[in-house]
Amino acid sequence: MKKTFYYSDYNDDLVLNSNQNYKLKEDYKWVHNNPFYVASSFLLYKFLVNTVGRIYDRFFLKVSYKNRKLLSSRKKEGFFLYSNHTQQIGDVFIPAVGASPRRIYTVVSPSNFGIPVIGKILTMIGAIPTPSSLGEFREFRKGINKRIKDGHPVIIYPEAHLWPYYTKIRPFSDTSFKMPIDLGVAAFCQTVTYKKDKNSDKPKIVVYYDGPFYPDENLSKREAYKNLHDKVYKKMCERSSLSDYDYHDYIYVNKDEEVG
Repeated sequence: MKKTFYYSDYNDDLVLNSNQNYKLKEDYKWVHNNPFYVASSFLLYKFLVNTVGRIYDRFFLKVSYKNRKLLSSRKKEGFFLYSNHTQQIGDVFIPAVGASPRRIYTVVSPSNFGIPVIGKILTMIGAIPTPSSLGEFREFRKGINKRIKDGHPVIIYPEAHLWPYYTKIRPFSDTSFKMPIDLGVAAFCQTVTYKKDKNSDKPKIVVYYDGPFYPDENLSKREAYKNLHDKVYKKMCERSSLSDYDYHDYIYVNKDEEVG
């Protein structure tokens, strides 16, 4: 159903979980080494991606992929994949199907772990929560480093906040672009675009992959973060311009205005 969203800032949370302020437990494990847990996690991930994910992508979202071979060409190398954040459930499955058969890991907000039932299995299917303290940050980076070292793609949504079916790229910081530079690996981008479907009010989805992107090695680290950010952001904006249908309306309002 078509909706209208009102926003006053690109960082507005327009879709809230039932437990938006959820905090990770102190004993949260960022990496599990128990063989039974690892095997169960592998089987659950494969089932959700190869069965549920593919069915959901094809028949509910009507997704088609462009340039997927860019990801498969990395063979066993780990890399970072940056994407716009426009699907509540689709953003779980789209990159997983796009990078298949490789298993992905996705950086997510801790609020997702507060969702009943689903929140309990997020770690098993590859969710990596963003840290909220220095201690969590150390474990977060250890977890990221391990997944990259093991040859997995790590998915990042730099816009941070979900805006359903939004067809433009919102401004985002260069903070998350430190990781590919620090680890010396490639960055790619995934841009989800929306096309008019003559048989439905809901749009079709076309997903584009681009890259690899590397920073200018002659720059300082701080300049390199921004350089890599700018390359990815520019390409995502170019791809997003291929959208030709707005399923939802987004209207800017001043904070002091009342929305009737």
